[in-house]
Amino acid sequence: MSVRLLKALRKEPDWSAMSEAELITFQQAENRRRSAPLTRLISGFPARRVAIGWKRLTLGDGELPDRRVPGGEVPDRVVPSGEALDWALPGAEFADGVTPREEVPGRRVPGGVVPGGDLSDRVVPGGDLPSRRVRGGAVPGRTVSLRVYRPRVKAGDLPLVLHVHGGGFVGTAVQCDWISSHVAARLPAVVVSVEHRLVSAGTPLSAAVDEGWDVLHHVVQDAARWGVDPARVAVFGESAGALVAAMAALRARDEGLDLRAQVLVNPCTDLTETALDYPSMKEFTDSPMLTVPQIVFFRRMAVSDGRKISPLYADDHTRLAPALVVVPTADPVADQGRAYAERLRDAGTPAKLVEYPGAPHGFLSLPGLVRQARPARAHIIGFLQEKLRRVPAEMR
Repeated sequence: MSVRLLKALRKEPDWSAMSEAELITFQQAENRRRSAPLTRLISGFPARRVAIGWKRLTLGDGELPDRRVPGGEVPDRVVPSGEALDWALPGAEFADGVTPREEVPGRRVPGGVVPGGDLSDRVVPGGDLPSRRVRGGAVPGRTVSLRVYRPRVKAGDLPLVLHVHGGGFVGTAVQCDWISSHVAARLPAVVVSVEHRLVSAGTPLSAAVDEGWDVLHHVVQDAARWGVDPARVAVFGESAGALVAAMAALRARDEGLDLRAQVLVNPCTDLTETALDYPSMKEFTDSPMLTVPQIVFFRRMAVSDGRKISPLYADDHTRLAPALVVVPTADPVADQGRAYAERLRDAGTPAKLVEYPGAPHGFLSLPGLVRQARPARAHIIGFLQEKLRRVPAEMR
């Protein structure tokens, strides 16, 4: 009842007519609201004994090594008389100070007539160009903001939980301070929440998927600096963030990064042409926290090829980390969560499905309004404690 009252107090935008500029305005206003101190009465207060702060991480940075460019034979060539000797310097794929994804464009250098007379046709002799060394240099990357939750305990290297907030085209890690901080305090663990790029007209959901994996890979590779145990790692996402987490789990399997667990809360797992065909989509078309028009708007911006970023349609669901799939039943995407749990089980991946009757989409970020949020928190923490416990060396 309280969630429906909250929805009634907020005007639903016309998603079908929303322009890019209106979306940006909406994103900024919505995220300010979600980050406001007063909102904690609804979204919950962080756990005590947990340090919470922002960290900026540059991804893709590194050094290009010095490298030898092979020489080659340059043929003789004829330059006609009286002609302006314009010529082009070709670009290079890796120039000093240029990122690998950029290309230096070719440029033309004007020629002209040499004073004192015309130039006759002449042959410019060729020759052999020796190989030469090209100096490397730093390659700048892109920066991602992370919200880090670190318990104030003396316990050596802690487990790592990579968290991804929900929202898709809106949202911020701050809206999940309640659950993220309590996971950090009660496991205990270091929780790293990714403030990924939001979906917009120029930013597909694949950008968030890439950033989720890149952050996970970076932190695990640099585990000592982060104070985490690379052998005890889990991913945890909500809504569209659950899709990002599930995709990270799939890639971790492919890349040989051993995850202990994945927690997927009210997950969106299907962005293909079948996304709206589930019975729960028809039953909860106008649910309090997520409507089908919102999903249509999100899908239109988020994907060009939905199958590539739909965990449900991954080619292989074997050998994945054990999953906890949390499904609120009054949710348009409830059946997507159920379908993914079934798909994992059919492939032999352990998957536990837990449903919360009557809870709406996004309920885990609404402990001040939805009573099921606290039992769900306890279930998630219990699952992660079991999967991330330290295993004695003789039992590995």
